[in-house]
Amino acid sequence: MASSEGNKLWGGRFVGSIDPVMERFNASISYDKRMWQADIKGSKAYAKALQKTGLVTQNEMEQILTGLDKVHDEWSRGEFRIKDGDEDIHTANERRLKEIIGDPAGKLHTGRSRNDQVATDSRLWLRDAISTLKKQTLQLINTMVERAAVEIDILFPGYTHTQRAQPIRWSHWILSHAVALSRDVERLEEIRKRTNVMPLGSGAIAGNPFNIDRELLRKELNFDSISINSLDATGQRDFVAEFLFWGSMCLTHLSKMAEDLILYNTKEFSFITLSDAYSTGSSLMPQKKNADSLELIRSKAGRVFGRCAGFLMTLKGLPSTYNKDLQEDKEAMFDTFDTVHAVLQVTTGVISTLEINQKAMEEALSPDMLATDLAYYLVRKGMPFREAHSCAGKAVYIAESKKIPLNQLTVEDLHTVSPLFDCDICTVWDYSSSVEQYSAPGGTAKCSVTAQIEHFRSWLQTQHQ
Repeated sequence: MASSEGNKLWGGRFVGSIDPVMERFNASISYDKRMWQADIKGSKAYAKALQKTGLVTQNEMEQILTGLDKVHDEWSRGEFRIKDGDEDIHTANERRLKEIIGDPAGKLHTGRSRNDQVATDSRLWLRDAISTLKKQTLQLINTMVERAAVEIDILFPGYTHTQRAQPIRWSHWILSHAVALSRDVERLEEIRKRTNVMPLGSGAIAGNPFNIDRELLRKELNFDSISINSLDATGQRDFVAEFLFWGSMCLTHLSKMAEDLILYNTKEFSFITLSDAYSTGSSLMPQKKNADSLELIRSKAGRVFGRCAGFLMTLKGLPSTYNKDLQEDKEAMFDTFDTVHAVLQVTTGVISTLEINQKAMEEALSPDMLATDLAYYLVRKGMPFREAHSCAGKAVYIAESKKIPLNQLTVEDLHTVSPLFDCDICTVWDYSSSVEQYSAPGGTAKCSVTAQIEHFRSWLQTQHQ
């Protein structure tokens, strides 16, 4: 172990070897190595800032930059070799840099701490991850919107409490989930703003003693702004916690949609059929076609919730500034990204390939779903809604007592409820007309759903700019 101690960024004060178990327990290289590119980018910027302060010469800076480019190439080609003693990505990259260029590598860490270095790397990595997830979410929303446009004329039951409620358009259901995802995109943009604040130049906790040009660093790394307090900059992980919550919220939306589709895919509903590409079979029952893609989407939400809750529990007991507990942020951040990344891809595949059964959807509509329309009929004849609602309820009771559908009640039957019912009541028993009355913005009438589609198309254009 003695040879590896020379590679450690914190060596010198310690005597003897560290317990190998502790070394493994302390190391984060197994997972934070995926920040290699962000770490090199931050180090190159820092080398330029050191040269400006006169702490490294022009020649030394050029050696450092050239050496870091070689380290970058090794990672890119999959040729970088992690060695014993490389406890984290910072140690690994600096160790390799020293092997390539020699002593000038030792100057790179001047005035810099792993505390501000790791916070910078994490923000650079997450900034790119957010861009990837935003692009994927927009692709899913676009898929949903265009599907809604094609299938705008299809009606099916809308549900509350998992009970048939009112007739709606299938496209209206699709767009309800697109709206939720659009909020996720907007939230992601807000998180990106708070992520894109640069901590580099904060040192361990007290700041940088060499008057490092943080504005130069900001421009080199394309951050929006500079952290205003070094204690906060190195010791907070709000941006990670926000991202974990974002993942939890996004997967809540996708899990809810998956749950609906799981129900719609059952034989009892038969509203949709999943593509074979997103289904699996049973090891015992040959007739089974399981909606495993949707069930896994639903389950992954719990995984991400756990990451979010676990990390918040880590944060809530910490004293201020940097503590090693914060090392827990990266596995949670990486796992949440990987999970949401996969879920968005699978969901887009499911939505773009599922088949709908229009006949089953329309056959599931029933006259009792038009009970509210009975009340509206009376409202249009001047009756207060509360009274009309009561009358419609009485009509439902009469139909149930006679064991007949609501639309088979005679005018005479309805007259026992209210004299306002007349022969024109027959116009109520039409599902298309029922849906078309909801023409106010946000409703399920064709004109309203068309407006929603156009809204999303315009919104998507602004997001892609």
